[in-house]
Amino acid sequence: MKVSRVATAGLLVGLLVSASVSSLLPAAGSPAPAAGATSSDRPLRQLAGRELLVGTAVDHAAFTSDTTYRDRVGAEFSSITAENVMKWEVVEPERGRLDFSAADDLMAAAKRNGQQVRGHTLLWHNQLPAWLTQGVESGDIDAGELRGILRQHITDEVRHFRGRIYQWDVVNEVIDDNAQLRDTLWLRVLGPGYIADAFRWAHKADPKAKLFLNDYNVEGVNAKSDAYLALAKDLLAQGVPVHGFGAQGHYGVQFGFHSAAEVAGNLGRFEALGLETAITEVDVRMLMPPDTVKLQAQAQGYSVLLQGCLLARRCNSFTVWGFTDKYSWVPGFFEGQGAANLLDETFAAKPAYREMQAVLTLVGRR
Repeated sequence: MKVSRVATAGLLVGLLVSASVSSLLPAAGSPAPAAGATSSDRPLRQLAGRELLVGTAVDHAAFTSDTTYRDRVGAEFSSITAENVMKWEVVEPERGRLDFSAADDLMAAAKRNGQQVRGHTLLWHNQLPAWLTQGVESGDIDAGELRGILRQHITDEVRHFRGRIYQWDVVNEVIDDNAQLRDTLWLRVLGPGYIADAFRWAHKADPKAKLFLNDYNVEGVNAKSDAYLALAKDLLAQGVPVHGFGAQGHYGVQFGFHSAAEVAGNLGRFEALGLETAITEVDVRMLMPPDTVKLQAQAQGYSVLLQGCLLARRCNSFTVWGFTDKYSWVPGFFEGQGAANLLDETFAAKPAYREMQAVLTLVGRR
């Protein structure tokens, strides 16, 4: 990133003593700005400029059916991530039959909108095609064949998007909440070497793409982020082409947040290894229904993650996992929780959106 991190850090010191700076901008509940808006009420991508890619995960079904959603994706963000349509179950629903059509739609839209694209995700333990999981479970697919299948999948997908993806989440959520390698079919059948293999294969398919580890509950220093630091050191010592570390940023109001300094300090540990960093999947859920206190707390959650990224020297991408409550994944996975995004179900700005505007505006004034 071409941002002066010393200047940014100095400016953000003042923000760290306050939970919110959003009073500098229009009130929450007002419509989010259209592209080309004047003064400080501008889209996030304009406020961030070239110094930080501000992105969103994109729901392909909503993108193709909802004009307001589609227009906001283009106007608001400088980077997009396919929420689901680059995952293995979508791109190879039947063995040997590749289908990148939905992902190609998003790639074409990103090109029209002057946006960068994060690739998500090459290897995960969820959302795998049934033919793969059933084949492993039945014993029809043994270790040697599984390794070949994985190599082919990574090679096919990365080559398909070669030169058009600036960062890939290569392995996703490979460490569990006990700070151990996650017990998955990949670990059970292939052993821990599958992680290094995935990075090597991805790099061979696109040598220019930045290749990332990615996980949740690693925003601050804890046993899990310590385990990732050890994993990154081990991979780098082997000469494995790992280029970055992504902290997802799935927060809950009821659990509290790290401070911006804590986020930046944790990212700095990975940057000291020579890695880039990114905040990759931010949302801040709450127990329903929302109220003023919860919404203000949510704004703080978004703010500390954004400030933490800006304080870190090599954090070059900040992505929210959806931007409107209308299409949020949260209610379907966390019973009784929701309202996790920057805009409400009518696309009206919430305090969290105004907080992000305020932080980016102040940084832009340095």
